Parts: sequence; structure tokens; C-alpha cells
Amino acid sequence: MTAQRDTPRIAVIDGDGIGREVVPEARKVLEAVGEFEFVEAEAGDAVAERTGTPLPEETRETVADADATLFGAVGDSAADVVLPLRDVVGSYVNVRPARAYPGVEAVRPELDLVVLRENTEGVYAGHEQRLSDDLSTLTRVVTDSASRRLAEFACQYCEEMGLESFHVVHKANVMRETDGRFLNAVQSIAAEHGIEAEPVLMDAMATLMSLQPAEYDVLVTPNLAGDVLSDQAAGLVGGLGLLPSANLGPENAMFEPVHGTAPDIAGQGMANPVACVLSAAMLLEHLDRYDAAEQVREATEAVLAEGPTTPDLGGDATTAAVGAAIRDRL
Repeated sequence: MTAQRDTPRIAVIDGDGIGREVVPEARKVLEAVGEFEFVEAEAGDAVAERTGTPLPEETRETVADADATLFGAVGDSAADVVLPLRDVVGSYVNVRPARAYPGVEAVRPELDLVVLRENTEGVYAGHEQRLSDDLSTLTRVVTDSASRRLAEFACQYCEEMGLESFHVVHKANVMRETDGRFLNAVQSIAAEHGIEAEPVLMDAMATLMSLQPAEYDVLVTPNLAGDVLSDQAAGLVGGLGLLPSANLGPENAMFEPVHGTAPDIAGQGMANPVACVLSAAMLLEHLDRYDAAEQVREATEAVLAEGPTTPDLGGDATTAAVGAAIRDRL
């Protein structure tokens, strides 16, 4: 996307927990590489306690009117905040790159992949019911239109990356109607593009990612499977503090670290800001600031390789110290 404004408008939502610590560091990195108009908004548990709602209407309006949103994390109100905000920006794909970095101890240093996750339906569509004291139900939603739209994005992504295939993750052997529809739609679009969509069962993928990580570049997944597998990938490369993500819509988008609020370390100044900074780099790409995005990535990787690092990566640096080190590299 190309921003419509001369100075792009970025909505900033710290949220709860460590979101309040990592988002300010990512914002400072953005300020170091360009001129932006930042508009602060609020969402999450803390604002719900104060106002009665975790997602004020003003926040929805701010996000809708921005060119992009930088988002931190929210706690118990995540389903009432993150899913609606993804809807506000029209997000249909959640892009989650995961890779090992030099200098970071990783279980699988050869892992370097991206999860392209359907972002609107599946079991996250929100259709749950308590029918009795003994019974609750959840309706899983899968449509041809959403599956094909994700597949189109995946094919374009592979074409841009020079890849001839991707793996489509499914459980159609059990969820024959829903995942069968997803698998067929994705493979149909891939065939139109001359790209091979290799099917793999989602439970098998969890094993294969651990045993043969170098075999996988792009995973195209339903909503829940993408959520789970990207977290597994984080564990293989050094932790959730390293994984960024992008919720992309046709024009608008929201960028957030994959990690949550981490209440066990919140407020201690020891949270890893890298995932949020790398999310800011993805935001820069969304605004066609490719050179700036690459500068941010290079600075971040240099700090990961040479330090300082936060305790989750074996260091003793604070969140602010790592953020400052990245800006110094810029």
C-alpha cells in the first residue's frame, strides 16, 4: 500500500502488560527512520476496568482512519479487542515470519519460514453457545471466498519470493467438510497460478517442523492452525520475543508482536522489544518504506548478534537498553 497522506498516520495502542513497555520502544525506532503522525488510542483490560469496554468506539475510529496501526498486547479481553480490530482494518491474512538469528540460541537454527494464516473465520469466527449446564458448542466457519483470497495472497507472495510451491496445512481427513473446502479452494487457486500447494496434515506439520525445518518456506493455514504452529516456530528459534506479525487488509493494516501481555514480567522493564520492533519494520513495508524497513531489520539483527539482549535470550539488559541499542545502530 502507498499511504494517502504525505505524512503517514499511525495509530498506536500499547494495550496491557508488556505491551506498554515494548510499543514505546518500537515507536522510537519508527521516529528514528521517518516522519509520521502518531495518534494514541487505548484498548484492553485496563481501559475496560475504567470505562466498561475494552475497545472504545474512539479507538475503532482512530484505527479505521489511520494508514497503519502499531499494537502491543491485551490480556483477558483479547477476543474482544484483537478480533474486532482485525475486522476494522479488513484483515484477511495474518503474516507471521519466524526465523533463527545469528547470536540467538535456537533449537532449530535452520528454521526460516512464514506462516500465512487465514484471519477472519475458522473457530475464531465467534459463534459459541452455552446450551445447557453440561453443553457448549462452537461453530467453525470456512468459506470458499476467504480461502481463495488467502490463496491468492500466498501465490503472490511466492511469486515475489521466487518460490514455486508452498505447503497448505489442513485436517481434512477429520474435518472433511470445512477443511476439505479450505484445502480444495487453496489448491484450486494455486493451480491457476502454476504453483504447487503441497498438502500436509496440521498434526504432522507440528512434528515435521521440528524434525525437518529446512524443508518448509511458506505455510498456508486455517486460523487456529496458524496460531498454534507459529507459536511452535517461536519456540524453535528462541522464543515469542522474536516473532512479529502483520494483519493485512486491502488498504489498512495492523502490526503486533505475536507474544501476549506476559504478566509474570510486566512492569519489570525486562521484556524483549524485538518482536515489536520487527513488527514496526513490517509496518514500514506496508507504507512502501522498504529501505527504512531493511535498516530496522539490519540494526535489530546486529543487536541480537552482538548484544545487549534481554533475559529471555540469556542477557541482562532492560527493554529500554535494547531499544536504545537498536536506535544507536540506525
